[in-house]
Amino acid sequence: MPGGPARGFVAGGRTVGRAGTWTSGGVGGRQYGGVVFTPEERTQLRDALVARARADERITGAALTGSASRGAEDRWSDIDLALGVAAGADIGRVMADWTGVMYREHGAVDHLDVVSGAVVYRVFLLVSTLQVDIAFAPEGEFGPTAPTFRLLFGRAADRMPADGAASGVAERAASLAGMAWLYALHARSSLARGRVWQAEYMISGVRDHVLALACVRYGVPAVQGRGMDQLPAEVLAGFAAGLVRSVEAGELERAFRAVTESLIAEIGLADDGLAGRLSGVLRELASGGPGVA
Repeated sequence: MPGGPARGFVAGGRTVGRAGTWTSGGVGGRQYGGVVFTPEERTQLRDALVARARADERITGAALTGSASRGAEDRWSDIDLALGVAAGADIGRVMADWTGVMYREHGAVDHLDVVSGAVVYRVFLLVSTLQVDIAFAPEGEFGPTAPTFRLLFGRAADRMPADGAASGVAERAASLAGMAWLYALHARSSLARGRVWQAEYMISGVRDHVLALACVRYGVPAVQGRGMDQLPAEVLAGFAAGLVRSVEAGELERAFRAVTESLIAEIGLADDGLAGRLSGVLRELASGGPGVA
């Protein structure tokens, strides 16, 4: 790995060291022109992380994921990097070492972990407001699970679904439909209990999952709202009635009925049989029928 003394992340003439404490000095003359990162700084940091990965004998491969993997970065894109960790290495130690580097050298102020199976996605917030996601995967789990994976070096396992895209679409749609009716159940009980802010949260959750169903149908990203703005204008217009405009009881009830109809329609486009089984129950929920979940 690159050696030398610990360095800081320069912002506004100051440098930030471990755990966000301000220190004096500079980083090889590199200055950050304000709080918000620039695309050039993002590229420099990504290149530095890839170089570190190449020099770390415990890393068996690295890949770009996210928008950079398909050449679709914009001004606000973050860094998404996946690392394969050798079978004989202590993955916890590897993560700790890389985390120390992020704080000492690159201005991390906090981080969180998102775990999926054996893979840990460590998400860093930098003082420049740049987000850096580093996935640490055991060697055998390092590989693409979606088209947004571009191998930079090393070996990658074949982890793409073997049964084709159609099965994956059906599974995602079924899961989203299930989550939508679960939110609907709790929207009904929140309204019945007079918990208006919880009701707003639940109704918005129904709407978000219905929009995600539409994203699956149109083949755009369905996670975290990333594909919603790519949906046709006429499709989005149909969801406008499901927006909650206030936490008045009458408005919440109106929005709940509207989003329930959108849910039934969207499920019907994915699985007509499922829509037939659910439509009566969903309309009963939205009508304020008896029962508290």
